[in-house]
Amino acid sequence: MGNHPKIKLDLNYWESRYRDNTTAWDLGTISEPLKVYFDQLKDKNIKILIPGGGNSYEAEYLHHIGYKNVYVVDLSKTALMNAKHRMPEFPSAHLIHSDFFDLEMKFDLIIEQTFFCAIHPSLRTKYAKQAHRLLNNNGKLVGLLFNVPLYKDHPPFGGSKEEYRSTFSPYFNIEIMTTSYNSVESRVGKELFIKGVKK
Repeated sequence: MGNHPKIKLDLNYWESRYRDNTTAWDLGTISEPLKVYFDQLKDKNIKILIPGGGNSYEAEYLHHIGYKNVYVVDLSKTALMNAKHRMPEFPSAHLIHSDFFDLEMKFDLIIEQTFFCAIHPSLRTKYAKQAHRLLNNNGKLVGLLFNVPLYKDHPPFGGSKEEYRSTFSPYFNIEIMTTSYNSVESRVGKELFIKGVKK
């Protein structure tokens, strides 16, 4: 991907990545750890947010198994249009073309899948605070984080379990933060599955 010391991770950056289809992080399907998690949920009325959801395979899966209160927020209009094209019956109002940090809604569950690693590490505490603010009482943050260093000058930005604990612990009771046992082959041993409950 080359060096991008002054890269600006804004709407134009992400829009061009989706428009040019330079989306190496995109698995083209739902992530298996999240599929397994979704399959054991019981309440299909919960309100779910997928920030930086991109092409929205997780939202598509949830929608198809009966969840009607699923929302995706992304800076890329192209990504949201890709999702709408694949699932025309998905409510357009639930595909939000905006910045996660600007949202003013409430949710029961936030799903993390390659968004945290896409924002600059300087925004990680802000992410934890915003996730906390957007969640209802006892709301949960669930998902996957890269447990490897990765890049320092452009996404994806990696990290470590220790760093993540210090970032999230002021805002969440961390019930699970462990190496994912069912990651896609290219990410085996590199992902942490996390589940935090709003404090």
